[in-house]
Amino acid sequence: MQLDAGCELSFEAKEPTPLVLMLRPRSGAGQWIIREEYQITPAVNVTEFTDIYGNLCQRVVAPTGPFSIHFSASVQTADLIDVAKGAPYTPVEELPDGVLHYTLPSRYCQSDQLGNLAVEITKDSEAGYDQAEAIRRWIHENVTYQYGTSDSSTSAVDTANKRIGVCRDFTHLGISLCRALNIPARMVVGYLYQLDPMDLHAWFEAYVDGRWFTFDATQKEPRGNRITVAYGRDAADVAFTTQFGAMTLNDMKVWVNAVDEASTEKN
Repeated sequence: MQLDAGCELSFEAKEPTPLVLMLRPRSGAGQWIIREEYQITPAVNVTEFTDIYGNLCQRVVAPTGPFSIHFSASVQTADLIDVAKGAPYTPVEELPDGVLHYTLPSRYCQSDQLGNLAVEITKDSEAGYDQAEAIRRWIHENVTYQYGTSDSSTSAVDTANKRIGVCRDFTHLGISLCRALNIPARMVVGYLYQLDPMDLHAWFEAYVDGRWFTFDATQKEPRGNRITVAYGRDAADVAFTTQFGAMTLNDMKVWVNAVDEASTEKN
């Protein structure tokens, strides 16, 4: 399916403020970028680089006062995500060098503290894909999705204890439980068609049988029509905006429309 997706961000800067933005998806597995538009008001100098995870990042300095960003793209997306029940575990000694660090604890994903829970959840599952799917299903069935119940400091351990959160928290917990079993796992952020309520979204990927597979604990069943913007160890690596100064986000709008619905109001 071809999707038109994007976001509008409106800020107020109290002083000139450096920003790193991560808003541009790139063509890759399951998606092809057909068109994109990037507008920054007022106009400022922009430089772009690729971070260590392969994400496209833009550096700007926002001037004092109102500052807004508009990004939109038309993307051809895969209608389905790959499902591979029974796909085997990849032994650590066989992992590619660039995947190995996704087995380690990170800021929001304290996998070293969640081993017992991971073993309990997956005790009846075959090693590999089925373990990751058991983790995804357990989170979906046992953690309540609710806005306003977590913040930027909430970690996977917090979510495991409180059993409530949003997509970011579901994702951190899924990543941590996979890593506790030595299954590499990474955070993915982007857009999901017909997400309700509509927002920027997060899910996780687990590396089994020599490749990455998608898991989304907020959804009951596997769903395609996703646009990936960035990958990382956890939320610290994939923030859509990182600011270095006194700056307030006043408003954010996100939309994802099928192309034949593109004329509908963006909400």
